[in-house]
Amino acid sequence: MAAHTPRCLVRGSINIDEFFSLPHIVLPGETISSTRYAKRAGGKGANQAYACAQAGGGVDMDGCIGSDGIWVKDMLQKAGVGVDRVRLIEHEVTGRAIIQLSTDGENSIVLHAGANANIPSSDTSPDVSSYTHLLVQNEIPLSSTLTYLSLGLINIFNPSPMLSPSELRTFPWASLTWLIVNQGELAYLLSALSDQPFAMSDNTSEAVNGQLRTLHCTKGFEKVSVICTLGADGIAYLLPLEDEGEVRRMSAGRVEGGVKDTTGAGDTFTGYFVAGLMACLELDEILRNCMTVSSFSFSLSRL
Repeated sequence: MAAHTPRCLVRGSINIDEFFSLPHIVLPGETISSTRYAKRAGGKGANQAYACAQAGGGVDMDGCIGSDGIWVKDMLQKAGVGVDRVRLIEHEVTGRAIIQLSTDGENSIVLHAGANANIPSSDTSPDVSSYTHLLVQNEIPLSSTLTYLSLGLINIFNPSPMLSPSELRTFPWASLTWLIVNQGELAYLLSALSDQPFAMSDNTSEAVNGQLRTLHCTKGFEKVSVICTLGADGIAYLLPLEDEGEVRRMSAGRVEGGVKDTTGAGDTFTGYFVAGLMACLELDEILRNCMTVSSFSFSLSRL
């Protein structure tokens, strides 16, 4: 590998997020009035790149915007993210996320890909000689990124939004170093791979630990380290190369005043996690830092 100084390539989405504050998440067939509206920069790729830069990590963003999103590129650059690989797609709008925020801190999100759908695939081996780490999500076409996973970098995958069952069954899981999912995503993944139902809302230690062990025994996952985020319950994680299938837990810290908004918490966790890996910190320190900062959701959308 030609790169010496740790640096991460984030290949993912760049969005403009539109926030609607509501008494509760809209129900099917219901029309309600928003109490507040805001438009901010976002996208899982951009949020995670921003968080990585905020944590002191060297990071470049690889994504696409429309002409209406040049200001988002400028914000990323000012935050310390390299933007030379951000492409302008003249005929498209920048990706959109329509985000409902309820008074109890929950959210619901609708995505429009826009320019994100135009990120090019590579038929030849892309030049990643400047990078040691690759961070990807699932808000851009999956086919455009698969080549990058085979280039020998430390690959971190946060499959959100979750892949389809057919994509899950054909994805090259063995190419990953780290997989970061929440409990619902973990259960969905296992259900798709095994054709057996797994409870998507069971956060009990017994259920999550069992799901992580089952995933570890699934073909392609034998050497993949998996982190499962559990919201207020902290995280569970399995390091197959160190713990021989033992699941570890770490509780979440308490947030003074309670959680106001969970939007961006997962992206903040992931970005800080990658920065910690690049800084060669001890894993316990990395995870504790991630949970602390993600409780405040320092995402790009909060700039």
